[in-house]
Amino acid sequence: MRPSFGITSKLFVALFMLSIVVALAMGVAVRWRFDANFLDYVNAREAERMAVLAQGVETAYTQHGNWDFLREDRAAWFRLLRREGARARASGMGGEHLEPPAGRRFEPFPLGAPRTDSQPPLAPGEAPPMPRSPVWLLDAQRNVIIGDGPPLGPNARWHELHHNGQTVGWLAMPPRVRVPEGADQAFQAQQLRATWIIAGLSVLLAALVAVLLARGLLAPMRRMTDAARRMADGDYAARVDVHSRDELGGLAADFNHLAASLEANQKMRRQLTADISHELRTPLAVLRGELEALEDGVRPLTATSLASLQAEVSTLSKLIDDLYELSLADVGALAFHMEPLDLADAVCSAVQGFTPRLMEKGIALQLDVPAGPSYAHLINGDPQRLRQVMHNLLENTLRYTDAGGTLRVRVHQDGDWQRIDVQDSAPGVLEAALPRLFDRLFRVDASRSRAQGGAGLGLSLCQTIVAAHGGTIEAKSSPLGGLWIAIRLPVLHSLAARD
Repeated sequence: MRPSFGITSKLFVALFMLSIVVALAMGVAVRWRFDANFLDYVNAREAERMAVLAQGVETAYTQHGNWDFLREDRAAWFRLLRREGARARASGMGGEHLEPPAGRRFEPFPLGAPRTDSQPPLAPGEAPPMPRSPVWLLDAQRNVIIGDGPPLGPNARWHELHHNGQTVGWLAMPPRVRVPEGADQAFQAQQLRATWIIAGLSVLLAALVAVLLARGLLAPMRRMTDAARRMADGDYAARVDVHSRDELGGLAADFNHLAASLEANQKMRRQLTADISHELRTPLAVLRGELEALEDGVRPLTATSLASLQAEVSTLSKLIDDLYELSLADVGALAFHMEPLDLADAVCSAVQGFTPRLMEKGIALQLDVPAGPSYAHLINGDPQRLRQVMHNLLENTLRYTDAGGTLRVRVHQDGDWQRIDVQDSAPGVLEAALPRLFDRLFRVDASRSRAQGGAGLGLSLCQTIVAAHGGTIEAKSSPLGGLWIAIRLPVLHSLAARD
């Protein structure tokens, strides 16, 4: 049963929440920066307008020669603002903040006096009073001529007025602390709406991308999960089809390698079970037949019949012993008693025990070992296990080599290794079958699988023993026409250094 809130949903929620947080953060940051930058833009634009207004004010001062024309006629100031505002608009700067709205009455109140927002009620037919001036006008000594806007602070913008190279006055404007009404606020609101719309669309797009990413990234995981479930149910042929080169691709490749190993092990186990049952059935069938013949009196109880029964019992016992030792090796419980020993002496001792049987079959023995004891020939090994290796190899030669053949055994040093080469004459082994000679219960063609052949466990056990000694064993074609088994064992350097 699949979880109700799986990793796909979790990854989608994580990506989606991250996208929402990023979109909100971007929206807040954009709004904050837009408000600050747009207000700076408004202030910079009004500074440019004030420069345009300064030119008109200087021209008006040149025409009148002093500021009395504005002190006595406040309406002239607003006419000047309106005219210069129109000129600013014509020049592309805009000028709506330099002039009062049309249709407003000029309000007579003391220049420079503070202006209150409360005004007396208008009489019937009376026009509304004129608004405050957005720009302050001061004389050369900075005495207020016209100025009823917000109080001038330390951040106010000042513009010097000149006439004939002399300072005749000042224009001043308090900085904007908020976006003015009208087109500027409309533009700001429009931009903010666009920002939040873009943020919302970004969230929706992020949700779509999160779904695609969650499904795309986890699709290989789902395939591996399904394959693992099939493999747990016994289907070792399950594979994951992933072609990416990232970590998921590597994981899928490892999974497929594991599945292939399990499939091969399953086939090997089944084949091993079938082979073992076959190997056990053969001597048991012979024993049963021999015993039934003795019971029925078909075959008399003689020394020959007892020897035949003993041979089958020995074969069965050897098979069981080999299987037991291989099972111990598989779990790492095969006992070894390592000690420094002369490899040449151990090989000679094993070969001498087979010399009568080799002579009986007419197999010529060629033994080549170093003469005399030497520390250079010492290895760290188990004498009993190494004799077991040699017995298995020599037993194979007796079983499979044709009568009148040759057996060549050589021990020699090759650098830091001691080598044992066991070569026999025909029949040989096909090149394709050589790598499988050490597989358990493997048998080659009929030339080496006759009735007198073994169960196919000897070479596998030899490989296990040699590997436990830190060496290698290899099967090759012999120049004599048969099989060549090459064994390498490391030299015991600590003792060789004392020589």
